[in-house]
Amino acid sequence: MKFSSWIRCATLMPLLSFAICDDTNRTYGQPPQRSAAEPRKPGDSDQTYMPVVPAKSFEETFDEETAAKPDLMQRQQSLLEQRYDLGDKPSDVAMSGGRKQVQRGVRVRPPSGMTWEDLATMSPSDILSSNAFPYGFRPLPHADHPTGGQVFPKEQIEAIRKAEQRDLERFDIDFDLPAHLTPEFPPPIFLTTRPELGDISQGQVLTIRNYYALLKGKVTPVQMEGMRLLLTPFPQQQFNQTEDRKVKEASLGVTCLDCHVNGHTNAAFHLNPDTRPQAARFRLDTVSLRGMFNQQIHGSKRSLRSVEDFTEFEQRTAYFDGDHVIATKKGIHLPDRPNQVAMMAQMQNMLDFPPAPKLDVFGKLDPSKASEQELKGQEIFFGKGRCAECHPAPFYLDDKMHDLHLERFYKPEVIAGQKNLADGPIKTFTLRGIKDSPPYHHDGRLLTLDDTVEFFNLVLQLRLEQDEKEALVAFLLCL
Repeated sequence: MKFSSWIRCATLMPLLSFAICDDTNRTYGQPPQRSAAEPRKPGDSDQTYMPVVPAKSFEETFDEETAAKPDLMQRQQSLLEQRYDLGDKPSDVAMSGGRKQVQRGVRVRPPSGMTWEDLATMSPSDILSSNAFPYGFRPLPHADHPTGGQVFPKEQIEAIRKAEQRDLERFDIDFDLPAHLTPEFPPPIFLTTRPELGDISQGQVLTIRNYYALLKGKVTPVQMEGMRLLLTPFPQQQFNQTEDRKVKEASLGVTCLDCHVNGHTNAAFHLNPDTRPQAARFRLDTVSLRGMFNQQIHGSKRSLRSVEDFTEFEQRTAYFDGDHVIATKKGIHLPDRPNQVAMMAQMQNMLDFPPAPKLDVFGKLDPSKASEQELKGQEIFFGKGRCAECHPAPFYLDDKMHDLHLERFYKPEVIAGQKNLADGPIKTFTLRGIKDSPPYHHDGRLLTLDDTVEFFNLVLQLRLEQDEKEALVAFLLCL
């Protein structure tokens, strides 16, 4: 997992002075809710199925939701600013492509009047009873949780519009995190079969227009066909031709690599397809496909047992919020297992981790190349920090599902349309190349590696000193 993906006020209420409260739901970080007089959206109900026949025409929906968009996005921005410091604070460490610096510092805001050291001394029951669990450590709501759906960052929207004249911009909401807190764009591409080539992307976003020229002479015919399918748009819940779509013009759909750009990630988000009702679903931050060849379970919650299973599941139902009834209506793609799914999977299995020059063949630091602080961080990782219990070397994952039992720390609330229940079991994501994959945790609630270390220090009651936290981050930057 991303270190994150682990790796989504009783006594202290007077201290939470920066909370947004309304007259009916006094919850920290709670944007104003729609009134009972406002129209209900498909996801507002507590049903298993979504409406098959929309109640409104596309023109009515477009006009209403376009008009409501500025207020909706301002509410989401307010929620983010209450939870986080969103400033641009680059470190001196670059991501693997060298085009973007890793962001530094803890961005989650602790409760007003408290420090991280204060929180670390409290028991889970004390944190629970005093409502002191930082709201930035709780599940992060979708920009419009009652509606949900796929949301792409501006850089991806512009790149695909320029290359293919295909529109990934929603009319009802926008991507909600600043670009400096997301992965470098476009990310480099590394192949397991041709490591001597390094980054083969030539600084370009892979699209249906350029993939053949970039991959010719580097991959097999089967892999080339797999890439073609990964770059072919198919209908998706919000991007299609029906009147309940969320894009202005009728659309061919989206591709696998619209989210997993260049086989990595661009931080596009949506909601997990396998939870109901709508309020209980959680935000999903797109995971990298790098190192897929060494991963045995997929899909954060679903625990699918092969990349072939995952690829088929995505096309059949996950593209449609896990509703196969809607999928049939909008134009489901049923990929053939031996002739399409297998080829898509084989191409995904060619995507390698970025180089980690300080690691030896066992995935540990070479003492002749690492700093004293990095070596100290490695010692903490495999010792006091207990990170290696879920992220063993050399690939820093264990192919298991784990439950942090966050219900020890907070009581569920409805915030921005999401009931922030505890996460339950979530799969471990690899930490190799982790500096390239912000934000962290399965829902992107942790904006930096510093946030992630602080999160686990509190949740696992590690009692790390400040210098130990800094050393641990330094080690993670080497992976």
